[in-house]
Amino acid sequence: MNTTETQKIELTEGQKAFSKKMLSPFKFKLFTMTQVPLGFIAGMKLVELNGNQCSTTLPYKFLNKNPFKSTYFAAQSMAAELSTAALGMLHLNEHLKKIAFIIVDMDAEFHKKAVDKVTFVCKDGHLVKEAIAKAYETGEGQVVKMETIGTMPDGTIVSKFHFTWSFKTRKR
Repeated sequence: MNTTETQKIELTEGQKAFSKKMLSPFKFKLFTMTQVPLGFIAGMKLVELNGNQCSTTLPYKFLNKNPFKSTYFAAQSMAAELSTAALGMLHLNEHLKKIAFIIVDMDAEFHKKAVDKVTFVCKDGHLVKEAIAKAYETGEGQVVKMETIGTMPDGTIVSKFHFTWSFKTRKR
């Protein structure tokens, strides 16, 4: 484990304001209603967002279930993706007009049936920060593979996702 991973990443005032806004239940509901309506319908929540990590939750409810009485993999994918995307948005906060980001790959492993609320935690904020800094400095695209792990309240791991994000400078 390198030292960047364990050090707390200090946020700028703009990043702190963004995090506070996204963690406000009312403002997050407005965000999902307008930007990710299926996330709103599914009941996705953002519960933690700092420079190092992000946590999201997805309830176990009728709209998220599959015929096998577990949480549908696509609903899990949506909440898992948010735990990585929110870190990208946070670290890009002051560079959004200069750097674009998009998913270029995704893989998942499903370990157990999700039969309760699932919390996804991504601890790769340091990787995002480094990639954005390098893309900004060099003008070249950077690729980051981020892991997020979904667990039920009892600690059972239900799924692991890897989202590969591309960070590129925008053409003027």
